[in-house]
Formats: sequence, structure tokens, C-alpha cells
Amino acid sequence: LLEILVVVLIITILATIVGVNVAREPGKAKVATAKAQIGVFRTALQLYRMDNGFPPTQEQGLKALCEKPTLPPIPAKYPTDGYLVSRKLPSDPWQHPYVYLVPGPGGDTYEIICYGSDGEEGGDGEAADISSAGL
Repeated sequence: LLEILVVVLIITILATIVGVNVAREPGKAKVATAKAQIGVFRTALQLYRMDNGFPPTQEQGLKALCEKPTLPPIPAKYPTDGYLVSRKLPSDPWQHPYVYLVPGPGGDTYEIICYGSDGEEGGDGEAADISSAGL
């Protein structure tokens, strides 16, 4: 009986360790998803800029990649299906909107920011900001 209790205790300890490690992985997956989405936005913005000679303005925002902007400057060469697969602009993995700044810091044309799990500027770990300037 004592041996069985020891085995059950060891199994419980191992299950706890595995459970804690698995629980951490969704956060890492969300960070990787945000980085991948920012990469998709960057590619779409490059195509937009190549077609029209300028990126969307800050007022037009990233929504200009899904729908033809109605605010000037209105792009002359806008594809029928837009620049993203979806006609709806995706939110970040934590269901917050991405931030689009024009111009970006340090002379960049633009910057795309995901504020992480807390949805606020700054933070550590999963709450850390993810920026196109840092990718």
C-alpha cells in the first residue's frame, strides 16, 4: 500500500509539472501569432505601397488593407479583394486592435504595434509590446 501511495504521489507531481508547462504554451503561441500577423500586415503594406506609391495614412489605418479607403488619398490601383484574405481586419490574439502609426519611430514609414495580453503600452512577458520596428 505504501508503494502504491508513493507511485501515486510521483505521478501527481509529474502531472502538476507537465500541466504547468502546458499552461504556459498558449501564451507563447499567442505571441508567435501576433508576430506572424504583423508580418502579414507588413507584406500587405508593401504591396499597397508598390501599387499606389504611398502607404495608407494613419487616419485610413490598417483597415485600408481590407477595404478601399474613402478618405484621401484614395488609391488608384486598389485590388477588388483588397490586400488581405479577410475583408475584416483581424484583432490581435488577445482581441485588442493593432495600432498603426504613420510615420513610425526612427524614420520608419510606419509602425504596427500589438500591446500584448494587457492591451496597454509597456509590460513584460506576454504583456510586452510587439512592434513591426522590432521584427
